[in-house]
Amino acid sequence: MSSLTIGCIVFGCVFGGALLGMLLRNVLPEDHLTQDSRDVVKLGIGFIGTMAALAIGLLVSSAKGSFEKQSDELKQAAANLILVDRVLAQYGPETKDIRDLMRQSVVRNLDLVWPEESSRAAKPGDPGTAPARVENIEEGIRALVPHSDLQRALQSQALQLTTEEARLRWLLFGQIGQGSIPRPFLVLLVAWLAIIFTTFGLLAPRNSTVVVVLLLCSLSASGALFLILEMDQPFQGWLKISSAPLHYALAHVGQ
Repeated sequence: MSSLTIGCIVFGCVFGGALLGMLLRNVLPEDHLTQDSRDVVKLGIGFIGTMAALAIGLLVSSAKGSFEKQSDELKQAAANLILVDRVLAQYGPETKDIRDLMRQSVVRNLDLVWPEESSRAAKPGDPGTAPARVENIEEGIRALVPHSDLQRALQSQALQLTTEEARLRWLLFGQIGQGSIPRPFLVLLVAWLAIIFTTFGLLAPRNSTVVVVLLLCSLSASGALFLILEMDQPFQGWLKISSAPLHYALAHVGQ
């Protein structure tokens, strides 16, 4: 289920709860809406509101940290690609096929994860095959036959960088489509928000100003969860990690 779909469901639950509260206001007996009753309800909602605020804060912090971590890993992977290419260029012209394979790997990754930025139609495939391409590059480097101490040192350095590159890519592409937010926790948070807004509707007077304010607050709450879910899956949806590091690597690899 996409982040936008979940955001719309959250909005429906939250704003629907507010409207339900307004309807309950006309159904409940008057003794249920006395000042003492209102005070108790406000205390209970204050407690739930505090828990919901803490939960949203934790989700924002977790999603933001995950987003930034994967962005940094992508930058490191792009930097490693350029370093491997420079090392192979120093090794000699016999590494041209390996460097061309590296360039094709970068183009393939861009087509898979950022198809909207590609100048050609992206071919169907599994992003998880990207690390396998790095392993093919590693096999090509191992197959090189160095003829000097310098070439042996460059081959060893290239293998070390390629191993690190494969590790980073497994970490990156292995997380595509897998969010870190547990769905039961998300359902519980939405239930808390629905209860809070139902109480808002129950205690608020029925007029257009109140309805508009509750509508805007519902949009804000659902929008916050939408952004959290978007950051939790940084290779999908509207809020993607920038592809600039890979484009920068593409401009230098194989040149």
